[in-house]
Amino acid sequence: MRVPTFNHVLALSAVIRVALVIYSEYHDAHSIVKYTDVDYRVFTDAARFILKSSEHRDGAGAAQGPLASVVGLGDPYLRDTYRYTPLLALIMTPNITLHPSFGKIIFSLCDIIVGIMLYELFCSVPPKPSAKAHVVEQQAVIWVSILWLLNPLVFTISTRGSSESILGLLVVGTLYLILRDHRHLAAVLFGISVHWKIYPIIYSASILAFYGAISDASRSKNWFLRLTNYHGLCFGVISASTFVVVTGALYLVWGYPLLWHSYLYHLGRIDHRHNFSSYFYATYLAYPSAHSEQLVSSALISHPLVSFLPQISLSLVSGFLLAESKSELPLTWFIQTMIFVTLNKVCTSQYFIWYIWFLPLVLPRLKLSIRDASLMVAIWVGSQAIWLSTAYRLEFLGEQVYLPLWLASMVFLAGNSWVLVKMLSGAYA
Repeated sequence: MRVPTFNHVLALSAVIRVALVIYSEYHDAHSIVKYTDVDYRVFTDAARFILKSSEHRDGAGAAQGPLASVVGLGDPYLRDTYRYTPLLALIMTPNITLHPSFGKIIFSLCDIIVGIMLYELFCSVPPKPSAKAHVVEQQAVIWVSILWLLNPLVFTISTRGSSESILGLLVVGTLYLILRDHRHLAAVLFGISVHWKIYPIIYSASILAFYGAISDASRSKNWFLRLTNYHGLCFGVISASTFVVVTGALYLVWGYPLLWHSYLYHLGRIDHRHNFSSYFYATYLAYPSAHSEQLVSSALISHPLVSFLPQISLSLVSGFLLAESKSELPLTWFIQTMIFVTLNKVCTSQYFIWYIWFLPLVLPRLKLSIRDASLMVAIWVGSQAIWLSTAYRLEFLGEQVYLPLWLASMVFLAGNSWVLVKMLSGAYA
C-alpha cells in the first residue's frame, strides 16, 4: 500500500478545515441549528467588549486593573459566561475588525501545527527504535493522519470555533520542547499553558519525575532526592515565574475579574446540568433552589472537593510513578489527562480532545491484540452512545430520565476506567 507523503496529508487537512469554515458561514445563515459553537459567540462578544472601551467617555465597560486607564482596553468579563484568560479575547479581536471567521482559521492553524509537532515527535522517538527511517516516517503519516489531522472529531471541533486547539498547541508544544531537550523554552511554554487553562498543572508531577529519572539522582531510592534534582527545580522556577509574570501583567490591566473568572470560578464551580460526569446527578439533586434550604449532607455531596481530591490525587500519583523516560512521557501525560477528564466534576465531549492529541504517540507503543483494540474502541464509543441517546431523550424529548442518564454516566465511567487499565497493561506487557 502506497502511503501519501506528510505534506500531502497537511494540504488535505488544511483544505478540509478551510472548506468547513466557509461552509459554517453558509450553514449558520440558512439554518436554525447553527454549526458554530455557542462558545465562539462568547469569545467574539468578549473581543467586542475589549474594543468598545474607547467608545465610553465615562469609563463604562473599561477594564478594572490598576493600569486599565493607561492601556485603554475594555473588560471581556462583561460578557456572561466568559471564563477564560483575556489573551483569548485579544486573539479574537480580528473577528470584529477583519472577519467573523478569523478565530476559526487561527484554531484550525493551531490544529495543523500540533499535527506537525506530533509527526516530528513520532519520528524522533519512534515506537521501534530499530526501524528504518522511511518506515518510521510512513508509520508517522498513518498514525498522525488517522488520529489527528484527518480525525473528524478534531477538525469539527476547531472549525466550529472551539479554542481547545490553542491549548493543544501549548501543551503539545511543551511536550515537544521537553523531548527535544529545550528545557528552558519548555518551562516558559508550560507556564503559559497553566495560565491559559489551569489543568495542565497536573503534568508538573510527571515532569519532575522525568527529570529525576534521567538525572544523576536516578539511582537513588529516595524519591525526595529524585524529585528535587537540578533540572526539575530549574524547570519549576522558570515555569512558575512565567505564570506569575504573564498573569500579573494581565492583572494590572483587568484586575480581580481575571483571577475570578479564569481560575477561582473553576475551582469552586458547581454545574447541575447534565454531562458525562458521574457527579452530575448528585449535584443536580443537591443543587439549592430559591425555595429550598440545602442540607449539610447535600452541601457535602455537591462540594467541588468531593470530586477534586480523588481526581487530582490519581492524576499526580500516576505522573510520579509512570514518567521514567522520553518514550514513556507521552503515555504518562495521556493517562494523567484521561484520569483528570473522566473524574472531572464536569465532563463534556470537548474535553476528550485534551487526551486525543497524545494518541498518535501512545497507541503505536501498545502491545494489544486486534480483539482487545477493537473491544476498547467499541466500549469507549459505545458508552458515549448510550449516554448521548439518553441525553437526547432528556434534552429534546423532555422525558424525565435523570436516573437512567446517571446510570449511563456510570457506564461511561466504568468503560473509560477499563480502557485505561487495558492501555496500561498494553504499555507494560
